[in-house]
Amino acid sequence: MQELLQYIANGLMVGGIYALIALGIVLVYKSTSIFNFIIGQMMMFGAFFFWMFAQQFNWPIWLSLLAALAASAGVGLLVERLTLRPLIGQPLLSSVLVTLAMAYLLNGIAMGIWGAYQQRLPDFLPGARVVVGGIVFAHDLLWSFGLAMVVFVLLLLFYQRTRAGLAMRATADSHQIAQARGIDVRRIFALSWALCGVIAGIGGMLLAYRLGVSQFLSLVGLKAFPAVLFGGLDSVLGALVGGLTVGILENLAGGLIDPWMSEITPYIILLLVLIIKPDGLFGVKRIERI
Repeated sequence: MQELLQYIANGLMVGGIYALIALGIVLVYKSTSIFNFIIGQMMMFGAFFFWMFAQQFNWPIWLSLLAALAASAGVGLLVERLTLRPLIGQPLLSSVLVTLAMAYLLNGIAMGIWGAYQQRLPDFLPGARVVVGGIVFAHDLLWSFGLAMVVFVLLLLFYQRTRAGLAMRATADSHQIAQARGIDVRRIFALSWALCGVIAGIGGMLLAYRLGVSQFLSLVGLKAFPAVLFGGLDSVLGALVGGLTVGILENLAGGLIDPWMSEITPYIILLLVLIIKPDGLFGVKRIERI
């Protein structure tokens, strides 16, 4: 029983990061109706930016963090401006193919700039492990989960309470109605991608603290896909539930069955969701006239 609770606790901690990354996908999809296939690459760039500023440039941690987040937002803006904005009004398949092509392009750029070797982030998270009822919480996982949840709540408040957030919600409901009400839809698209870049950058840095900085992070980012589809593409609550569920189930599978099962469990979840409930637990079922 103790071992089972330990796996659940570890999965919950990691699942918080997955939930944050899934939220980035949801925000972009709700605003632009485009599924962000390059979230993993955006995570990777955020982690590499932080490592570069902190380790190569020897900037203070706080300055490296701010610079990495700004650079991550810039990546999101560049993706939207250079590749997706020219495709407004084009078939959805065009946007899908372009984002998939961008994934390979960003991998190549990262390889050219930073190489293929794994790098380590500086040890910037203070504290020691915490033991509660015999369950051990690693300090980095506690910090990662806490920071992910704080960012999640702040984004929810931004989305629900600020003028820009309300404009994003209006755009998500209907691009045409939002434009008729004077909302600059293209500006909202750019804001959505910039926010997604920041979210992905934070998620990438949190995961890289334990896993290291390398191109492998772009593959880890794929685990956000089952999380967001499990909860529903247009559901913020679904992103949270999906991320936590995927984190817990992959840790249980890896601990109780076999370690390699943790790598395929998220995609088994993805397959089952697509077969049983394609709209996700909290997603809105869309009915279209043929």
